[in-house]
Amino acid sequence: MANQVKPRVGNPIVRQRLLSLLALAILLTIASRLVTIQAVNAAELSEAALSERLKTRELTVPRAAIEDRNGVVLATTVDRYNVGVNQTALAKWKRVENKTLVAEGPLDAAEILAPILGLDKDELAADLVGTSTWRYIAKNITPEMWELVNAEGISGIEPEPVTERVYPNGALAGNVVGFMGGSPDGPGQVPLSGLELSYSELLEGTPGTLTYESDRRGGTIIPTGVREETPAVPGCSIVTTIDRDIQWFAQQEVADVLKSSGASRATVVVEDPRTGEILALVDSHSVDPNNPAKTASKDRGSRAVSAVFEPGSTAKVVTVAAAIEEGLVTPGSKFKAPYKYTTENNQTFRDSHHHKPLKLTTAGVLAESSNTATVMIGEKMTSETRYKYLTAFGLGSKTDVGLPGESAGILAPYKKWDGRQKYAVLFGQALSVTALQSSQVYSTIANEGVRVQPTVVKGTRCADGTFTPRETDEPSRVVSTKTSKQVMRMLESVTTDGTGKLAAIEGYRVAGKTGTAQASSGSGKLDSIVASFIGIAPADDPRIVVSVILYDPKSSIWGGEVAAPVFKNVAAFTLQALRVPPSGSEADPYPLTWK
Repeated sequence: MANQVKPRVGNPIVRQRLLSLLALAILLTIASRLVTIQAVNAAELSEAALSERLKTRELTVPRAAIEDRNGVVLATTVDRYNVGVNQTALAKWKRVENKTLVAEGPLDAAEILAPILGLDKDELAADLVGTSTWRYIAKNITPEMWELVNAEGISGIEPEPVTERVYPNGALAGNVVGFMGGSPDGPGQVPLSGLELSYSELLEGTPGTLTYESDRRGGTIIPTGVREETPAVPGCSIVTTIDRDIQWFAQQEVADVLKSSGASRATVVVEDPRTGEILALVDSHSVDPNNPAKTASKDRGSRAVSAVFEPGSTAKVVTVAAAIEEGLVTPGSKFKAPYKYTTENNQTFRDSHHHKPLKLTTAGVLAESSNTATVMIGEKMTSETRYKYLTAFGLGSKTDVGLPGESAGILAPYKKWDGRQKYAVLFGQALSVTALQSSQVYSTIANEGVRVQPTVVKGTRCADGTFTPRETDEPSRVVSTKTSKQVMRMLESVTTDGTGKLAAIEGYRVAGKTGTAQASSGSGKLDSIVASFIGIAPADDPRIVVSVILYDPKSSIWGGEVAAPVFKNVAAFTLQALRVPPSGSEADPYPLTWK
């Protein structure tokens, strides 16, 4: 045991001092950190914490309505519900009545819900089984249907509020109103045609935002927390110029004439010449915005503003009005109209029917629709003058009626006209127009020579009730009042003694013009026949202009035979709907022939 080293016992006082120093260092570190947090970074950290609690969601408003001129709703937005299932929660569901288990789980839920939702019980049951926390089982059901579903109190059956765009009048004015299509955000949310497209921003309004402070899970709003709201601004309803009743009647007439004439398609335009307001704009096979997929894509828009054709004889009124305005002819000027006429540059033109030379006045030229005599009148003007009046009447430019897809038609600058084209334009060939442009020419004559921009939109009505009329171009004078009145008298003869006798309306004086021309069927060639009649009533105090365009009629190619009767029916109905009194005077026609 000698020299054995004894263990050394530590000094407890030293250990205590070391431990105290270590504890003090830790406390100083914590204190320093607390000072940093509370004094230096307090605001930054507090802001970060608040940011984690803040949630922002978009506040939307329903898309505004589209109405006819009398407030009839053509398009509106309604509340709907999508229904989903939390399959996990439904698996635990039980229904107990009088302490007796009467239903439980997906199979019994399907038995209860299938009749309400109109679904097959077995197919619904398959959708209810699984482990998903959300799966759609029905979409776009009405609030009334959801109330029936909700009343069953089935755990795991949950609603998703949505909206749906609906069109109460179906295909009525569907070509004007337009329709909505699908998007990643849901069905029917993207405007695809018509006023839905061209006035989408006004209809939608402006979404708002709601920022609020929630609990850690984000599901409960803290009542005393931050809350900032930017209210959504509702959209404005579009008030159209369309009259539902006139539109409906005109659509029926178009459907009937397609059957009776065998025409492939048809267009009718009813316009108030004083204001340019379109009372009816009808395209055959009009789309039902509630189900646009059932309509061929080519028929989902408005061909009245997009499809072009050679106007033919209905354009002769431009030549006659221009020549009278320029002082080159009068209604009684005399022409000896041959069946075939050759111009000084050896261009030969013919009338539609073979005949001996006719002694016609200018009025007679319109009444008989002579191509050769129209060329004889028109060649008194330079090409520049002819072009000036064609453009002044609105040909070659869009009307800006308010619908997408409008065509400007085709009218080449006069400096590019060839030796034949400069004469062909005089009787409605070598240029193309839309049905609306043709109607505009006659509205200008009916409005005492003043051209007014046509429109299908009367104005907008916003949530506060303010109505704002649509701004349109300033009216422009094309020909004098005297000239327009003379042309009106000549056009009356077309319906009393000329090619448009079937357009006559008992009790009302009617002016108008027949036409038969060519159009392209889509091949790029002029391989389609267009029969038309454009009329004005009453001729002594014009209130309406009605244009009727038929494509490829089989019963007759002549506008006076197939289009004029449609004009008569539509115009007579419209005059009655507008309560326009019968004409107060007899027609005073110009002489049509001379000896």
